[in-house]
Amino acid sequence: MTTTTETTDPFDLARQAAEALRERTGVQNHRIALTLGSGWGGAADLLGETVAEVPAHEIPGFSKPALEGHGGTLRSIRLPDGEHALVIGARTHFYEGKGVRAVAHGVRTAAAAGAQVMILTNGCGGLNPAWGPGTPVLISDHLNLTARSPLEGATFVDLTDLYSQRLREIAHRVDPELDEGVYAQFPGPHYETPAEVQMAKVLGADLVGMSTALEAIAARQAGLEVLGMSLVTNLAAGISPEPLSHEEVLEAGRAAGPRISRLLADIVAQL
Repeated sequence: MTTTTETTDPFDLARQAAEALRERTGVQNHRIALTLGSGWGGAADLLGETVAEVPAHEIPGFSKPALEGHGGTLRSIRLPDGEHALVIGARTHFYEGKGVRAVAHGVRTAAAAGAQVMILTNGCGGLNPAWGPGTPVLISDHLNLTARSPLEGATFVDLTDLYSQRLREIAHRVDPELDEGVYAQFPGPHYETPAEVQMAKVLGADLVGMSTALEAIAARQAGLEVLGMSLVTNLAAGISPEPLSHEEVLEAGRAAGPRISRLLADIVAQL
């Protein structure tokens, strides 16, 4: 198994990963990259023709997924316009303890592989009672509550328009009913307490989860245009009286999968 280490330059490792992908897939550049979180995996089958699918742990810097419901491959797909998309089914979560470099490795590899657009998706808890399980929501902004950053040293990156207004407008043209919200990334792996959910709400969050924000920051540093989308898989702790469970998250993702996968594929087709 190949792992990211804190002693390896993260950008060199991303370039090594991109070169290994070119060798394994025969594709020189991937214009769009997607990280598909809980519930979103079916979109890959709707994007176009799969050119190659590589076990992620065979590519430098990637490891096998730590969580049921997440894939473990890197997939090259030929889009209808002849360009290629890279589907990253090997997200490393912050709570796995492998370091922030490992969390950011997927998006850095996407940039090194030629991507211009990075689509980050996730399954999350919703703070708005009107957003029941199965509701897709565009991410308009985020709160990084991990107390970490993927940037190192005196690296200052403007995050004013981190979640691209242009890409969100395209998504709205595909589905005018899409709502938008602020996503808060907690470190995990435990679910948030009701008090923490209320804190996030006071801070301005509409969605809570354990991914995406750190990756989005790294994507912006790499020059990628970012589109973020959440699938509300459950109401967050204290919003609903029901206890939280990972099985509930998986079931909501399975139920909503075909609909949101078609939505995401339609958005990609407009890019």
